[in-house]
Amino acid sequence: MPGLIGKKVGMTSVFDENGNNIPCTVLEVGPCVVTQIKTQETDGYTAVQLAYDEKKEKNTSKALIGHFKKANTTPKRKVIELKGFVKDWKAGDVITVDYFKDDTWVDVKANTKGKGFQGVVKRHGFGGVNDATHGQHNRGRAPGSIGASSYPSRVFKGMRMAGRTGGNAVKVMNLKVMKIMPEQNILMLKGSVPGAKGSYVIIEK
Repeated sequence: MPGLIGKKVGMTSVFDENGNNIPCTVLEVGPCVVTQIKTQETDGYTAVQLAYDEKKEKNTSKALIGHFKKANTTPKRKVIELKGFVKDWKAGDVITVDYFKDDTWVDVKANTKGKGFQGVVKRHGFGGVNDATHGQHNRGRAPGSIGASSYPSRVFKGMRMAGRTGGNAVKVMNLKVMKIMPEQNILMLKGSVPGAKGSYVIIEK
């Protein structure tokens, strides 16, 4: 399922033809540059390598600078590979948001917001103790028992405990395309998209 790289701008709302106020996520999609074509003969598989978002040359390694120069483009921040493109693209081609002009629904892959080290109430939805009585001191948000001490004398794998939360790769499917603004490289999708403002997303057909 081919697509393009984009960046989350924020959220807004638009009115549809029936006068309903629809919450939308605003994405800046492309322009993406084709930096390499992977083929069965040279790489053992077929794919198209896309690059997006300008990067200063002084912050780019010489190897990557040479790689981008082969495609006659400037250094980019985000590089991905996608399989399944129908059209035969060539290195140096630029793909804009117009790529989605005939689509009504798209899928979006992104990383969720990282929330750092969190306890079991926030991380796993434990209920905690809300009706504390005499003697209850500071165990309201504690995880409770994590296993028997005598046997098996260890903690089972997968035990729900405190730990780092968020920052997971998530794919949201079937988001409706509400509006496309080619002159500003803007794609507006119905509903929410994972991640913080300014984070990279991959929009797939």
